[in-house]
Amino acid sequence: MGTYPVASLEARVGERLTLRKATLAAVESCTGGLILHRLTNIPGSSAYVLGGFVTYSNEAKMQFAAVGLATLEQYGAVSEQTAREMVRGVRSAFGATYALSATGIVGPGGGTAAKPVGLVYIGIAGPDFEDVREYHWAGERVENKEHTADAALSLLLEYLETHP
Repeated sequence: MGTYPVASLEARVGERLTLRKATLAAVESCTGGLILHRLTNIPGSSAYVLGGFVTYSNEAKMQFAAVGLATLEQYGAVSEQTAREMVRGVRSAFGATYALSATGIVGPGGGTAAKPVGLVYIGIAGPDFEDVREYHWAGERVENKEHTADAALSLLLEYLETHP
């Protein structure tokens, strides 16, 4: 019997969203749109991808993803609190079933002792839950972006596969 190629992460997410008749929106900072790029590479993704924002600046995070100025001033753009407000904001803006957010420092510069290069926060939200996870990558800029997109898609897939 022959072997079959394993479906890509984004294809598996798409299959799960389609089965649930669910939709998705994303707000991305450090990934610059890579999460949605990967999802929209899948034929038929318009059935479940509603849209998203690339909010690279603090102003864009506030305007489009409803992140509060106080949050940015107190915790910074790269924080659990900002990722949480981002994911809430984009889910609300698009009326999506699920949402993802990503904010971090992918390098090579921009890191500090408190927030080093490779620090990333990924938010996920749905009808009855929300969560933010912290990650630390050790790669170069493009690798860190790819790791972040993989982690965001994996987080969503894990939820979709383990919760009815």
